[in-house]
Amino acid sequence: MKRNLFLSFVMAAFSFMTCLAINSNSESQSIAPDQKQTNDNTKMTQVKLETSLGDIVVELYNETPLHRDNFIKLVKEGYYDGVLFHRVIKDFMIQTGDGKSKTAGPNTMLGDGDPGYTIPAEFVYPKYFHKRGALAAARTGDQVNPERRSSGSQFYIVTGKIFGSEELKMMAQGMADMQKKNIFMRLVNENRQRIDELQRNHDDAGIQALQTELIQLTEAEAASAIPSMTDEQLNAYTSVGGTPHLDGQYTVFGEVISGMDVVDMIQNVETGSADRPVTDVKIIKATIVK
Repeated sequence: MKRNLFLSFVMAAFSFMTCLAINSNSESQSIAPDQKQTNDNTKMTQVKLETSLGDIVVELYNETPLHRDNFIKLVKEGYYDGVLFHRVIKDFMIQTGDGKSKTAGPNTMLGDGDPGYTIPAEFVYPKYFHKRGALAAARTGDQVNPERRSSGSQFYIVTGKIFGSEELKMMAQGMADMQKKNIFMRLVNENRQRIDELQRNHDDAGIQALQTELIQLTEAEAASAIPSMTDEQLNAYTSVGGTPHLDGQYTVFGEVISGMDVVDMIQNVETGSADRPVTDVKIIKATIVK
């Protein structure tokens, strides 16, 4: 049987796809409730996370109003009071916000708890990126969440690492390649009906033509939006560090303004199965402080 060239290309594209490490396991796709937005773009809300290892204060960006207002709502409701940091990876990030973690036993798998809705992505890139101390929303992967909607409650704080300039250049190229693969797979999904029809008709020439067409469309779309790093990004990633490979993939909606020493204590705790701390680390109480 003659090998299907188009499917071969698709499989090749999939083989290069990497699984992004930040993930909310919830598959909830309902829409977040309407949030009241503020017109004051100068005053920024600050939230104190009182944890079992000390206090962390984060500031929420006004340019991501859906995430800001949802976070404020959950804080006021007490949603975060008692949740665990259920996923901790040194030199990468600390993750929390799973409501089910409040009553979880020591061997309970966590990561799928949320309020039952998702939030539309709000990428303000490259202004806000994954520098050390960035506050960002977790989400499910692109395969089930192509719009990159955020979890209704789970978030992470970036710790990351410091990169060399040459390493960053290579990473920027890798990000561009990943973007092309994501565009191509989206186009494949959009043309699924055509693909199925060509396969049913055993039309290898049509499949080859469609493959060429989608590759050209991919190149054209990527050419106008190939990821590049600003001077601010380069300075941050080569001085304080971060996780640049997550840029443009997850919504960054705030940053730590005090308590990074506490974040570092959390990232250095002993972890076990699924990167969960062996000894529970929790948010005792979250409060609006400004």
